[in-house]
Amino acid sequence: MADEEGYISPPPTLPSTPCSIHLGVQAGSMRRGSDVLSTSRGTVRERGRNRSWLLSSIITVNVLILGIALVSGSVFNNVKINAINLQIFLIVLVILTTAWMLYYTIYTSREDHAVLYKDSHAGPVWLRGGLVLFGICSLIMDVFKIANYIGYLHCDSAVKIVFPVVQAVFILVQTYFLWLHAKDCVQLQRNITRCGLMLTLSTNLMLWMAAVTEESLHQTVVPPEDGNSTHSYDIRAPGGYSSCNCSHSACAVLEKAYYYLYPFNIEYSLFASAMAYVMWKNVGRLVDEHNHHSLHFRLKDVLVGPAVGLVMLVAGLGTFVIYKVDVEKGDPGKRDTVLMIHYVMNTVAVTLMSVSTVAGCAIYRLDQRDHVSGKNPTRSLDVGLLIGASIGQFTICYFTIVAVVATGAEGHLNALNLAVSLLTVIQLCLQNIFIIEGLHREPFHEDMHQASVFTNPYVLQAQAHRDIHNLPGTFMETKSSPALTVHSMHVAPSAPSGSPLPQRHRLTWKRRALKEICAFLMLCNILLWIMPAFGARPQFDNTIGAEFYEFTMWAAVVNIGLPFGIFYRMHSVASLFEVFLTS
Repeated sequence: MADEEGYISPPPTLPSTPCSIHLGVQAGSMRRGSDVLSTSRGTVRERGRNRSWLLSSIITVNVLILGIALVSGSVFNNVKINAINLQIFLIVLVILTTAWMLYYTIYTSREDHAVLYKDSHAGPVWLRGGLVLFGICSLIMDVFKIANYIGYLHCDSAVKIVFPVVQAVFILVQTYFLWLHAKDCVQLQRNITRCGLMLTLSTNLMLWMAAVTEESLHQTVVPPEDGNSTHSYDIRAPGGYSSCNCSHSACAVLEKAYYYLYPFNIEYSLFASAMAYVMWKNVGRLVDEHNHHSLHFRLKDVLVGPAVGLVMLVAGLGTFVIYKVDVEKGDPGKRDTVLMIHYVMNTVAVTLMSVSTVAGCAIYRLDQRDHVSGKNPTRSLDVGLLIGASIGQFTICYFTIVAVVATGAEGHLNALNLAVSLLTVIQLCLQNIFIIEGLHREPFHEDMHQASVFTNPYVLQAQAHRDIHNLPGTFMETKSSPALTVHSMHVAPSAPSGSPLPQRHRLTWKRRALKEICAFLMLCNILLWIMPAFGARPQFDNTIGAEFYEFTMWAAVVNIGLPFGIFYRMHSVASLFEVFLTS
């Protein structure tokens, strides 16, 4: 009778015989032995991972420190290290890295169990698309370099032609490698893979460092002593092009053209470094993709942010062109005028960006969402790079603030310079908070707001069980799965018959406002990336910094801090795009 009423009786208890006691003790000891064995295997695996991390980190440190010494030594003219020695070192690094990437690609294609998991957060398609775009521009730069150096082959080293050729091959191989394998979580040959990825990271950082040094020397301008002219400051060893004439007439045009492509090559190296680091963190990782949501880019219902951002971008580019043209003319009166226009444009941009980020942070408080849980190397790297790269811009701003305040901030030009520096510090702090909070919020997905009356599946199971037994003439003895019960609740809509199925939700005002803010901030950051990346150097055109700190120290501060500030703007664009998608 108890069984007929839906009660399932427990299984009968076996008698405690000596044989059963012995079997139980034996099973318990076997379980303890398996636990000890699995623990020892986990310990061995952990020690092996730590050793490979240590070995790959040692490789990176040695390559980078040696590279820094060569880059620093090749700049000055009183030592016997020149740009040719640095390029030979880079050629060796590039060849070794290219060979390893080809080996990795061939090995993983032949071994079925080499890559068992893919990290869907790593290497999104927009990041790989940016890598391809910057890679194409870098290839064009290498072609221009080759064509330019051919004109000096009769009186200069052939290494200057070999290096761009090898670098072009490296860019092709690396772009293909990262496009296919950026999401890999390698399970075989983990030690070799970690060392190879650290070699790839070191090579890209060395190429970035060499390009930044070359670009900084090209853009550094000595402040005018007589107030009438400015000239480029190049402290490298003489005897290069000064005593070697080009054999064709296109050298000057080609040299100017490839210098304009340096910003894309610099960003390519940084993108590749970040993707190599994420791959290194994912070696041997077992990825759980249960909580991953596919994100799609849509501009539907988003209008104000892109429109205002485009207006700011066009206006900023216009003032930037005027700034470059008038500064290159060397007229002191025009230089002060265009500097004021440049400062006003930057003041308007960072003020609007600060107001937007404050509004975005306020909307975060209203649009409550859970924070993502679990380890994510991509998100951790994004946050680390965002904070680390902003230090460069902070450094320049605070050095400028101290110089202007200490000299009394006399005149409208210095007052605007002080205002831009203060507002930039505020904007950087607010934008970092906005982006980091946005990266840690759970992505929005359409079914998260669908009606779900019951949240406890076992309550649903009990309710369904009672309903079945209340029906006359019905007998069913089963224990249905809570997951199936929940699924049935979603299948059976509570809407009246004949009502249409629920359509895609329109953007709520909070989601729309966040997307508008992200779009506006993306375009403004693109503007603030373009101006310094393509030659805007108000730090040298305004002489207050060089006069207060002396030119050598001021040039070091600007040339070290500005590359990080440029990268911060581009990295902010990438992070804001991800926040846009998850909103």
